[in-house]
Amino acid sequence: MTVGDRIAAAALSVALAAVGLGAWLLFAGTTAPGPVADELIDLFASVDESASANATETLVIDVEGAVLHPGIVELPAGSRVADAIEAAGGYAPQADLGAAAAQVNLAAVLRDGQQIVVPAIGAPGASGEPGGGGGSVGGLVDLNSASPDALDALPGIGPVTVEKIVAARTEQPFSSLEELVTRKVMTNAQLDKIRDLVTLG
Repeated sequence: MTVGDRIAAAALSVALAAVGLGAWLLFAGTTAPGPVADELIDLFASVDESASANATETLVIDVEGAVLHPGIVELPAGSRVADAIEAAGGYAPQADLGAAAAQVNLAAVLRDGQQIVVPAIGAPGASGEPGGGGGSVGGLVDLNSASPDALDALPGIGPVTVEKIVAARTEQPFSSLEELVTRKVMTNAQLDKIRDLVTLG
């Protein structure tokens, strides 16, 4: 086959394809959509809505403690704690990996506004500190027995709140975390920040 023949064959193929496309468009434009077409339209609409919702949903997470870049990170919905730590630069050299393994669930699904605290070596209650296990159970800080220093190391808890915790538990040990609010020891916002980091012995 010569070069001219190949060009002629290619031109014929293009012409036939154009005619076929025109006929299909004409047919589609003059007939009402059938059940299959309706289902396809609904399917595409639902996929588009789902994609738009997922694209606009963003979680704002506060990552603190022994990470390279502590602070606010933004992640897509469905992200895990491990994703937040990675977004904050990963573990810092001073991170207490033993305490982090006990206190931080890397597989947990994140929720908007959540705070994650990676413990540092030598921090009160950390595994690397001699005697640091006092007042902690399974890596969690026991509000009924932890030292004031261990309480003060919790996020959002300052010296004034530490004094309230110690005074209240001396009068009567806490039997539930909600008592911290009902007994006016701390606010709901403070409790939400430490809920996953504390326990009651």
